[in-house]
Amino acid sequence: MKFKSLFLLPILAIPVTLSLGACTRVESDSKPMSSEAVTPVSSETILTQNNGMMSGNHGMMMDLGPADAEYDLRFIDGMIPHHKGAVKMSEQVLQKSNNPEVKKLAEEIIKAQEKEIAQMQEWRKTWYPDAKDAIMYHAPMGHSMSMSKEDMESMMMMADLGPADAGFDQRFVEAMIPHHEGALIMAKDAQVKSKRPEIQQLAQAILVSQAAEIKLMKKWLKP
Repeated sequence: MKFKSLFLLPILAIPVTLSLGACTRVESDSKPMSSEAVTPVSSETILTQNNGMMSGNHGMMMDLGPADAEYDLRFIDGMIPHHKGAVKMSEQVLQKSNNPEVKKLAEEIIKAQEKEIAQMQEWRKTWYPDAKDAIMYHAPMGHSMSMSKEDMESMMMMADLGPADAGFDQRFVEAMIPHHEGALIMAKDAQVKSKRPEIQQLAQAILVSQAAEIKLMKKWLKP
């Protein structure tokens, strides 16, 4: 199955951050801009820029920090909301898509990632019984810190895929590919830094399943 035409993403609710817990400031120039300097921006340009920023920021956004005593907890606390974002986007597919292949993929994502969420929640409860708030690594400060609501939402990388129109399926695919790529970054990091066999096994499962799904979705996008 391939998409016969390109339906561009409108403005998505995919958060783009430089890093978890990091802040950026945009300063506006007080000098007024002439009307001649204003160039209309197409939806295609918006999509290209948005996808480029997402791809470029995956590494920073998914920084789990060093292989210290809290590494596995940070991995769990990062991967759980990330998985939840994938599940929520896939649920939109079941509600809005009429494409059986896309719906099948969404069902597989939901089944696999809900199972992994439950497993990670159990590990957290068993391994870190005193841990309360979800934590993340704050690179500028060089240590772990509690996640804010905004940090949690950023980790989900969830997109509003819009209405059930002719472009819905492609919007889902174009949002899920970078989402999966974010999971691969964390899984590869865990393979290097985690000493727990359970985390290693989960990381390998994520790499195998989500790399295969990325390959399939990219195939659908080919003209």
